[in-house]
Amino acid sequence: MAPRTCSVANALEVVGERWSLLALREVFFGNTRFDQIAANTGASRDVLAARLKKLVTAGVLEKHQYSDHPPRHEYHLTDSGRALHNVLLMLKEWGDAYVTQGPLPLVYEHSCGHVLEPRVVCAHCGEEATLESLSRAPESAAS
Repeated sequence: MAPRTCSVANALEVVGERWSLLALREVFFGNTRFDQIAANTGASRDVLAARLKKLVTAGVLEKHQYSDHPPRHEYHLTDSGRALHNVLLMLKEWGDAYVTQGPLPLVYEHSCGHVLEPRVVCAHCGEEATLESLSRAPESAAS
């Protein structure tokens, strides 16, 4: 039996590794230089270089040289990379609720003035997308 074809599995091929997600976190925080990303993630330089290369190859990040001597690079989000922002917010929310013990290391405040509590909602009706509110669309039922 063949494994299920799935966009989650496809996405994990690109970003489903710890150092990839932590590197993206750092770029979202504005830490775009290799040394900054390495220092804030704790990844070894060779592992981080491989993950950044994979993210660049996949079109999630763009690599820009900012120094010639010695050659130094920084990384910028592409549209594909920026689209992962909400994924990281939801992963953080899950970690806050089910993994992190003690005071939360980072709390976001939304522009409305309240602490951010991210949710996935339907773009058409605005209702929260819960397990109970979802069903497969007829054109994808065979998957």
